[in-house]
Amino acid sequence: MVRLYNKKLDPLPPTVLKQIEDFSGKRELYLKESFQYQVRQKTIEVENRIKSLSGLMIPKVAVPRFEDLGEITKWLGLENFPGEFPYTAGIFPFKREQEDPTRMFAGEGIAEKTNLRFHMLAEGQPATRLSTAFDSVTLYGSDPHPRPDIFGKVGNAGVSVCTVDDAKRLYSGFDLCTANTSVSMTINGPAPTVLAFFLNAAVDQQVEKHLRENGKLDEVRNNHEKRYAEQDLKLPGYRMELPKTHQGLGLGLLGISGSEAVDAEIYHNIREHTLTSVRGTVQADILKEDQAQNTCIFSTEFALRMMGDIQEFFTGNGVRNFYSVSISGYHIAEAGANPITQVAFTLANGFTIIEYYLARGLSIDGFARNLSYFFSNGMDPEYAVIGRVARRIFAVALRDLYQASEASCKLKYHIQTSGRSLHAMEIDFNDIRTTLQALYAVYDNCNSLHTNAYDEAITTPTEESVRRALAIQLIINHELGQAFNQNPLQGSFVIEELTHLVEEAILSEFIRLSDRGGVLGAMETMYQRNKIQEESLHYETLKHTGEMPIMGVNTFLNPQPPEETEEIQLARSTDDEKYMQINDLELFHRFHQAEREPALKKLRNAVLNDENTFEALMDCAKVCSLGQVTQELYRLGGQYRRNM
Repeated sequence: MVRLYNKKLDPLPPTVLKQIEDFSGKRELYLKESFQYQVRQKTIEVENRIKSLSGLMIPKVAVPRFEDLGEITKWLGLENFPGEFPYTAGIFPFKREQEDPTRMFAGEGIAEKTNLRFHMLAEGQPATRLSTAFDSVTLYGSDPHPRPDIFGKVGNAGVSVCTVDDAKRLYSGFDLCTANTSVSMTINGPAPTVLAFFLNAAVDQQVEKHLRENGKLDEVRNNHEKRYAEQDLKLPGYRMELPKTHQGLGLGLLGISGSEAVDAEIYHNIREHTLTSVRGTVQADILKEDQAQNTCIFSTEFALRMMGDIQEFFTGNGVRNFYSVSISGYHIAEAGANPITQVAFTLANGFTIIEYYLARGLSIDGFARNLSYFFSNGMDPEYAVIGRVARRIFAVALRDLYQASEASCKLKYHIQTSGRSLHAMEIDFNDIRTTLQALYAVYDNCNSLHTNAYDEAITTPTEESVRRALAIQLIINHELGQAFNQNPLQGSFVIEELTHLVEEAILSEFIRLSDRGGVLGAMETMYQRNKIQEESLHYETLKHTGEMPIMGVNTFLNPQPPEETEEIQLARSTDDEKYMQINDLELFHRFHQAEREPALKKLRNAVLNDENTFEALMDCAKVCSLGQVTQELYRLGGQYRRNM
């Protein structure tokens, strides 16, 4: 009997045998009172159960009761415990309990207006996760201008950011180097420049703290006020009333570069500390821009080079907590793709970026942890499993194809509820849709989540609608009993079947992309754009014929529609705000006029001599506006032209 038993086990790889041996022991760990695990050499202890109102002890992670070795082996290979390869159930053994995975999304008007919204959203929250929407002028790398085709767009549907001072105002009042603060920036074409604004703002914030602690801030400000006065200018300031939770941090060096406020050694040390501490994400995904969102401004080849330069800068400067790219499927879905196409194109774009970084000589473990992903959650059944499928495909590829470390195999992703599923008719129903989509995300163990506001079908969200959207997450996380459990999808027959079907469909799409020369080859024939458009047309056709029922839109219509058009508060930037931004930009240009050309020359030399462009951009961002940098990069790397 023993010989027969051993003979059956002989074909199994040693890693699988080890997993089988460890299965019972790991299961017992989840059945104890508490569980210990490590993250970055830090031991974290978690209670295994939570007490319900009825007095039952609800397991935070429910474990299988399998005894059959075949069932155990299959489960370990396809599912496994949370935090264990292939990470189907999640990349950590437990969720972080000190904070919710909530993104605080805002963007309107001038920097101060969005800063006010950030402070409103963050008030009373244990963690600050700011997410920034930029206006179309910024998204296309331009400066505010009185020209009619630009003026009307300044500060509408996003915040206007054109200088490093705007970045300082935008994130002021939040310590950008604390562990419970992170910043996400949804920008792509001009992402390198805006990221340089942000990182300089973060460094200068820490320089300001150093000056305050040593009693030298007033002296520095007085010296710079004199420099501004020599040019008949005023030192820039905060242009609105401070939010009540704003303590002034980040405003002390407005109009002043931290590199001019302290000596070179102190600045170097502060900069080094800031870069290793700052947390967040910049989207910077140029591939999906070509395929779906259309805010490409530079040639694809040059844009990819700058993406690589950012990652090279991150690797060289020990930037571990900031994601250099958010490989995004959200915009692919918003353009009309179904959930299969969204995830397939997004993962394929990610693997293309990995291949490009490797071709530049970067090591897989040097950059893989700086990659993040961004998906949309709609109402379709496939959305229930896109996270678990993406984690599994990514983990297998990174381990088996690239021989990556365990940390590099863990796919981190953000979910935003579907904007396309929001409708202007019966807009109150939109919160119901958003709640269900958020539930998909929470149950699938997303790493962060943004819930859309119900009025986004009509306007930039108002303060009231944003608060309601945030409440959706808080109610799910803190009031919904089933959400006390952190692996509710494991063991479900329908979830297992959906996982299999979705994984197979995504891998089939990989083959179709490969047959067309990979992602870049397929882009040359506009394969991705055409497929997205076809799927969008299919959705719209079903919606308009009524074959796809949408409550309040094509069925279950309001029997007593309002006789008069209901007035809805619209969020729009005022002309005063627009002129304020234009005037401040002119002040910035005048003060830094002498420094601009040397900084642009340094950037020019970096591009032409095949040096790191982002290192040069970090200096350029101190004295040049967004539009000035963009125009210089157009001359150096070429402007985007769609392949027709």
